[in-house]
Amino acid sequence: MRFPSLTASALFIGALVAGVLVGETLSAPLACAQTSSPPTASGHADHLLADDHSWNGTPYDHYPTTRPMLSMIRLTIPAHSALPWHVHPYPNAGYVLEGTLTIEDRQSGRKRTFHQGEAFAESVNDVHRGVTGDGQTVLLLTYAGSPGKPTSVPLPGQQKEY
Repeated sequence: MRFPSLTASALFIGALVAGVLVGETLSAPLACAQTSSPPTASGHADHLLADDHSWNGTPYDHYPTTRPMLSMIRLTIPAHSALPWHVHPYPNAGYVLEGTLTIEDRQSGRKRTFHQGEAFAESVNDVHRGVTGDGQTVLLLTYAGSPGKPTSVPLPGQQKEY
């Protein structure tokens, strides 16, 4: 079979088209690999706590007027024990990772028990303590305090909470 004769310009255009097609085919995966990014997705949020007052009903008045400092503590408390009586000078929140915690308010005698998977808003400037159950209790505590200031203050004669 014989092909009709092609002009030089037709050969050039054919070679150019073939080069572009081959080039695109070979560079397409490379271009995708270089410019691809993970798809955008929103996370799933389980809102565990949103309160303007503590577990015992005491409203939060205000935040400190100094520069804020956020801190987070993982606190492990042995089974069948009570933390020392103490106060928190700043708003804070807790989450029970393991076990149970019964918080006792010293002045009113009010108590409330929190179980694994529950969040609680701690009291500010109210004397209280936490008491554990049959197993150790592990808490995740977050504080909105100030640099250089304690997040927990024991009563006179009591040992530190942590």
